[in-house]
Amino acid sequence: MYAVPSPTSEPVSPPFAWPVRVYYEDTDAAGMVYYANYFRFCERARTEYLRATGFEQQTLRDDRGIVFVVRSVQADYLASAKLDDMLTVITTIERLGRASIGFGQKILRDEALLFQARVDIACIDQSRGKAAAIPADVRRQLHPSSSS
Repeated sequence: MYAVPSPTSEPVSPPFAWPVRVYYEDTDAAGMVYYANYFRFCERARTEYLRATGFEQQTLRDDRGIVFVVRSVQADYLASAKLDDMLTVITTIERLGRASIGFGQKILRDEALLFQARVDIACIDQSRGKAAAIPADVRRQLHPSSSS
């Protein structure tokens, strides 16, 4: 088993916490959270993180023609969550590139670390299907001390 590499520097953003309740539909035949659902929980947390900074993904798509897509994921499953568990997804930006964002995400049950991942997201011009620069105002909201 490999370990997800730790970030090489301090996160670009403060941690953002998003609560998740485990429902029956999230579990597998053994009563544990199905492995792919950890990615769904992380996706929701990244969407809510962006919303908390003042941007909605649909608005960015409709008004600016950009979308954020997953480019790569490194994940490590450490312990299982089960039905009715209350989880917290912690999301930080570890790297903010010109056209990409590197997220660090952890899923906790109370203080127990269950899952961790590094997720690289690309900003894409939807009409061209190619990488696009993250708009300056979005960059400022994601990392207020960054230059445009």
